[in-house]
Amino acid sequence: MAAAAAAACRLSAICRQFQRVIKISSPVSAQLSSQALASYPSCLQRQNDLFRFSRPSQCRLLHTSSSRWGLEEFFDLPENWGETTVKSGAPWTAKQLRAKSNEDLHKLWYVLLKEKNMLFTIEQEAKRQRVQMPSPERIKKVERSMRRLDTVVKEREDALRLLQTGQEKGRPGEWRRNVFGKTFWYRFREHPIPWYMNRRYKRKRFYTPPFVAPYTRLSLEKHLRNKARREAREKRKQQRLSEMFPKNTAKA
Repeated sequence: MAAAAAAACRLSAICRQFQRVIKISSPVSAQLSSQALASYPSCLQRQNDLFRFSRPSQCRLLHTSSSRWGLEEFFDLPENWGETTVKSGAPWTAKQLRAKSNEDLHKLWYVLLKEKNMLFTIEQEAKRQRVQMPSPERIKKVERSMRRLDTVVKEREDALRLLQTGQEKGRPGEWRRNVFGKTFWYRFREHPIPWYMNRRYKRKRFYTPPFVAPYTRLSLEKHLRNKARREAREKRKQQRLSEMFPKNTAKA
């Protein structure tokens, strides 16, 4: 009986603690809570309406050019139409390009490519109208900049490859001779089977037979004779020009 009485006392104590925790609020608090819940959807509706009206109606996440321009981007600016000369800056130097990050070089490449396409369009249109293209040297400047940019990117790729793999070229190889005695650069390739089991690879002859040696010497002699003839022809041409347009060494 004593154990049952003690259990009943503990149960009643737990019930009183539970009632204190979840005590029912007053009618006023309940009314305020109901009003807040009633106004909650209207607040969400106002926020959604504000977000919908603040967002632009025409929005693209990714675009390469302005939506206001179409094929006109293939032509020069309207203020340059009809001009004989157009001002342009100097081409990018390798020193300036080396100071830029990879992301900036990537963006600059597409800017130069877009400018190159625009200049080619202007050149073709000038040929069609049989007029002189304004400032045609701009094409050479853009091409020179793109060529230097490509050189800088290759320098970075070679440096990274040397640091990671120790190979100077992206595809390693070696100098070899063919059956005609010509030296060429052979680039290595991956094969699914070893070279001594690969019949296709074994058919290739990376050596020069002994009977080809005299012809290799004759080919070298022919190359040297042609080189001597070109040098003599250029020398006679320069001498003839100097006779036709003598330099005035004496002052009047």
